[in-house]
Amino acid sequence: MHIEKPSILAEVRRMLNDWGFFRAVRTPAGHEELSFDLWSYLEQTSIQQEVEMGSSLKGKRIALLVTDGFEQIELTSPREALREAGAIADIVSAESGEVRGWNHTDPADSFKVDRTFDAAHADDYDAVVLPGGVVNGDNIRLNDVAKSLLKNVAKANKPIAVICHGGWILASADLVKGKKMTSWPSLADDLRNAGADWVDQEVVVDGNLISSRKPDDLDAFNRALIEKLAA
Repeated sequence: MHIEKPSILAEVRRMLNDWGFFRAVRTPAGHEELSFDLWSYLEQTSIQQEVEMGSSLKGKRIALLVTDGFEQIELTSPREALREAGAIADIVSAESGEVRGWNHTDPADSFKVDRTFDAAHADDYDAVVLPGGVVNGDNIRLNDVAKSLLKNVAKANKPIAVICHGGWILASADLVKGKKMTSWPSLADDLRNAGADWVDQEVVVDGNLISSRKPDDLDAFNRALIEKLAA
């Protein structure tokens, strides 16, 4: 595009300089040109993305339902991602006090319980996360109060994110029928028998249901959860 008016050209140059991505340089022939500063652009956009991500879920509150024996990384990783995005992430369990995680088959760290199942209500939360762990999944699937909470969350059309053996809980709560989802492979038959369309994928999003298979999938799982909540 040819710009004839010097005042317009000067205004364009001023705007580009203000953005900080362009620098005025003089060629050997004495002409002035604008040089694009790639590193400044990348640095600025990276900072902006971090700021936006850090506040994208401000005001959101998410419940992470666990009992003793949950897979620790499947709680700590989503909780950290949610907090970094600006959300409040509550640990909700059967009893007050502390709940203990496991690293596969070994007892790990204890965590403060923020609220008990019977004190938590669907209206209090914007989403629910169900970490895995064989013992954890088996405990919660037998807890009628926890299952009632999940049914109310589903009825309110709020996201439920489940990983690994957490799928057992949804099967027992009758919340997987007609849903496409994934889980730890050994749950495939149980979920299919409960009416789910089970697939072997890193992360599956079907409406408000988000599911993943194992700790290796956590990056994709966390990203899908945050994207769903930020939508």
